[in-house]
Amino acid sequence: MLTVASAVMRRGALRCGNGQRAMATVISGNRTSQLVRERLKRDVADMRSHFPGFRPGLVVLQVGDRDDSNLYISMKLKAAAEIGINANHIRLPNSATEEEVLRSIVAVNEDPAVHGLIVQLPLDSVNPIDTEKVTNMVAPEKDVDGLTSINAGKLSRGDLGDCFIPCTPNGCMELIAQTGMSVAGKNAVVIGRSKIVGAPMHDLLLWSHATVTTCHSKTKDLAMQVGRADILVVGAGKAEMVKGEWVKEGAVVIDCGINHIPDSSKASGKRVVGDVHYPSAKERAGYITPVPGGVGPMTVAMLMENTVQSAKRFLKTYRPGKWNITYTKLKPVHPKPSDTAISQACATKPITKLAREVGLFSEEVEAHGRNRAKVQLDVLSRMRAQPDGKYVVVTGITPSPLGEGKTTTTLGLVQALGAHLNANSIACVRQPTTGATFSVKGGAVGGGYSQIVPVEEASLLLTSDTQAVSTATCLVVDAISARMQSEAQQTNQSLFDLLVPLRDGQREFSPSQLRRMEKLGIDKMDPLTLTNEEIRKFVKLDIDPFKVSVDKLNFSLGNEIMAILALSTSTQDLRDRLAKMVVTSDCSGDPVTIEDLGVTAVLTVLLREALKPCLMQTVEGSPVFIHTSPSADIAHGNSSVLADKMALKLVGPAGFVVTEAGCGAELGLEKFFNIKCRYSGLQPDVVVMVATVRALKMHGAEQKNTNQLEFGCSHLRRQIENARTYGLPVVVAINTFDGDTEAELEMVCAQARLAGAFDVVRCTHWAEGGAGAVALGKAVQRAAEIPHPFKYLYPLEMPIEEKIRTVAQRMYGAKDIQVSAQALNKITLYTKQGLANLPVCIAKTHLSLSHEPERTGVPKDFTLPIVDVHANVGAGFLCSVVDTTMAPSHRPAWPCYHDNDLYSVMQ
Repeated sequence: MLTVASAVMRRGALRCGNGQRAMATVISGNRTSQLVRERLKRDVADMRSHFPGFRPGLVVLQVGDRDDSNLYISMKLKAAAEIGINANHIRLPNSATEEEVLRSIVAVNEDPAVHGLIVQLPLDSVNPIDTEKVTNMVAPEKDVDGLTSINAGKLSRGDLGDCFIPCTPNGCMELIAQTGMSVAGKNAVVIGRSKIVGAPMHDLLLWSHATVTTCHSKTKDLAMQVGRADILVVGAGKAEMVKGEWVKEGAVVIDCGINHIPDSSKASGKRVVGDVHYPSAKERAGYITPVPGGVGPMTVAMLMENTVQSAKRFLKTYRPGKWNITYTKLKPVHPKPSDTAISQACATKPITKLAREVGLFSEEVEAHGRNRAKVQLDVLSRMRAQPDGKYVVVTGITPSPLGEGKTTTTLGLVQALGAHLNANSIACVRQPTTGATFSVKGGAVGGGYSQIVPVEEASLLLTSDTQAVSTATCLVVDAISARMQSEAQQTNQSLFDLLVPLRDGQREFSPSQLRRMEKLGIDKMDPLTLTNEEIRKFVKLDIDPFKVSVDKLNFSLGNEIMAILALSTSTQDLRDRLAKMVVTSDCSGDPVTIEDLGVTAVLTVLLREALKPCLMQTVEGSPVFIHTSPSADIAHGNSSVLADKMALKLVGPAGFVVTEAGCGAELGLEKFFNIKCRYSGLQPDVVVMVATVRALKMHGAEQKNTNQLEFGCSHLRRQIENARTYGLPVVVAINTFDGDTEAELEMVCAQARLAGAFDVVRCTHWAEGGAGAVALGKAVQRAAEIPHPFKYLYPLEMPIEEKIRTVAQRMYGAKDIQVSAQALNKITLYTKQGLANLPVCIAKTHLSLSHEPERTGVPKDFTLPIVDVHANVGAGFLCSVVDTTMAPSHRPAWPCYHDNDLYSVMQ
C-alpha cells in the first residue's frame, strides 16, 4: 500500500469532483536533496567502517573573490561537512595567471586524498585565462562537475557508468524519478543547449530511452514543441519564457532557470523566477519544480553524490598503505646474457610514471631524460606526518677483490619484497664512481637480473652530482690561492675595501662576515668603527703556504664535500656543514674554514641540486634512489641520509627501505651505525649479511691441509657477531654460484646459525631476479617484527683515543692500538678545539679485518697502528688513518673500458 506522500506525488492528472483538473504536484528539491544527503551520509559512514580513517576528499578551487562565488562555495562546503566529506577551499588571488591555475589543478589531481575537484566559475582574474583549457585540466576521474571533454564525450556515447554526469542534469533526473514516471518511451523536450545543462540533459534522457527534442533560440514554433512534451526541461536563461498554456496536461516540468525580475513588493525590489511561468504552468502540469527550491538544491546534492561516487571508485583499487604500481614480469634467459644485454632488453617505464606510482607529485620530480629524475626535498615536508617504514641495511663479510654482491642482493631483495611479496619497497644505494664502474667488479649498480637500468645511465651519466662536487672542490682551492695572493699584494685597508665594499655611501658586513667577527671576538656591527688592528685581524687569514698542497687539497676536500652531501638533512644543514669545513690552517696553526674564505653561500648554491636524490628503477621496475658516493675508507661509505629519509616516508609504515653499507661489516656497517645513524636519527630494524662460498674459501686459504671453507666460516661468524653488537637481528644471505655444492652451502648455513643469525637464506637473485630472493624477503619481514633494542658501539663522550680503541678491538679483533706522536698531538689539539665528541671514522684496508690486506680470515694478536687523525668538521667525524698498505679497492690489473663496445650494444 502506498504511503500518503507517495500517493500525493503520483496523483498527476487526477481531476477534482467538479470536473476541473487538479493543480500540479510540486516536486520539492529541498526535500529530495535532503533525502540524497542522508543516503550519502550513510554511504560515507559505511566507507569509514570498512576503511578506518578514510574520508572522501573534495577541493573547490576559486580564482578571485566574487561575492556570488563565495556564496555558492559556502553552500558546497556546508553540505560536504554535513555528509562527512573532507572539503577544502583553495582561493587564488585575482592576479593569478593561467599557468598558476593549471599548476594548482595538477597538484590536486595528483593528491590521492582528494576524490573530487571543482573549479568555481567564472575565473575572476585580471589575466586572460582559457576557461576551456582550465576545465579540461581537471583529471576526468576527479571531475565531479562533469565538465571535462572526456566526461562529456563518454556521456554522449552512453557510457554512463564510466563518467561523471554534470550536477544540474543529474539532479533533474533525480527529480523526475521522484514522480514515479518512467522516462522510457516518453517524449522529452529540452530547451537550451549549454554544456552545463541542455546538452548533457539531452544525452541523459536519450540514454534513458526517451525520444528527445532539443530546442533553442532558433527553434520555430516553440509552443508546438513544448505541447508535445511528456517531460519538459527548461534551461534557457530567459525569465518566464515558457507559458502555461504551452504545457501538455499532466506533463513533468523541470525548471532550471534562475532569473530576477522587478517586484516592488520585495525589499530588494526584485524577485527570483524561473524560465517557466509558474502560476499558469502549475494549472496544466502533472508535476512541476518551483523556483527557488526546485533544481537549485539538487545541484549541490548531486555534486556531493559525484564526490562520494568518485571515492567509491577509488576504493575499488585502494589498498591501505599500498602503492598502485606495476612491475615487469621477468623471463630469465639461460645461459644468462651480459648485464648490458639484460639492461638493453628491459622495457623500462617512464620515470615520471614510476614517480607517480610511489606517491610523488609531478612538481616534486625533475626528469633528466626518460629514465632518471631528481626528487625535490619538499617531499619530506609534505609527508612529515607519514610514519616511517621498516629500515633494512645490507652489509657483508670482508669481500674478495671481485666483490660478494651486496648491491645485487640489495636490489634483488627490493624486487622480492615489491614485485613478489606485495610490500612497498625502495632501494637506496651509492652513486658509482668511474673507478668502480670500470673495475673488475662491474658497473657498481648490481648485476644479472638484479640491477639498475639502463645500466649505462646509472653507471656513467646519472645527474652530475659528482661533477658538482668536483666544481665545488676546485672553487675552494681557487679561493685559497686567490686569498693568499690578495693578502700578499694588497694593503689591509685596500683588502678591507674589497671585502666590505662601499655601496650607496655605506659599508655593511655580510652575515658570513659577522660570524667571522664573532669568531675573532670583535663585537662590532659597523665596519666604520673597526680599528686598524681589528681590520688586520679581519682581513688576514695568514694561510700557511707550507700546508697548502693542491693535490692533497683536491683529494681531501672532494671527499669531505661528498661526505657532507651524504650526511646533510636539508639545504640549511648543508650550508651549516660547509661553513664549518676546515680547509687548511694559518701560520699559527689555527684552522681556516670555508666560512673564513667567504664562499659558503656560493658552495651551497653549487651543491643545492646535488642534494636531491636521483630516482631510477630495477630490471623488474622497483624504485631505487641512487645518491652520493662517499668513500668507504676515509669517509663513512654509505648512500645519503636524505635518500633514506625520503624513501622511508614514501613506503609507509608497512613498507621496507633497503640501504647498503659499503665494504665489510667491520668497516661500512660500523660507520653506518655510529656516523650515519647518529646524524640521521634513524634506527634500522634488520641487518642482512651477504656471504659467498667463494669468499669464505678465500678467508680459509691459509689452511693448506684442512677444509678451507670450514676455516673461512670463522670469518663469517666474526662478522655476524660484529653486526649483532648493535642489538639487531641478522639475516644471512648466501649469494650462490653455479659451482657451489650442497655440502658447502649446508656448512655455511650451519655455521651462520651457530653464530646467532636470525635466519640463513640461499639466494639466486642474480640469475632469477626478485623470485630468487623471495625466501630472503620473507625472512627479513619476520625479522623486522622482532623488538630490537638498537645501541651504538660507543658514547660520543668517550675520549677520542678510547673510541678508536673500542672500534679496533670490538670490530676488528685487534689486541690494542698504537698511536703515533703525530696522531696524539692531533688528538690533543682537537680535544682543545672542542671536537672530542665527534664520532670516529677509521681509514683502513677493506680486504682484511686487520690493517694488512693479505691477512684474511680472522687475524689474531695484531696491534692497529694509528699514524694520523684528520678533523672532518663539516662532515662531523674524526678520520683516524691506519698505517697500512692500502690495496686499491677499484683498480683492476686491466681496466674493463678497453674494447668495451657499449655503444654498439646500445644501438
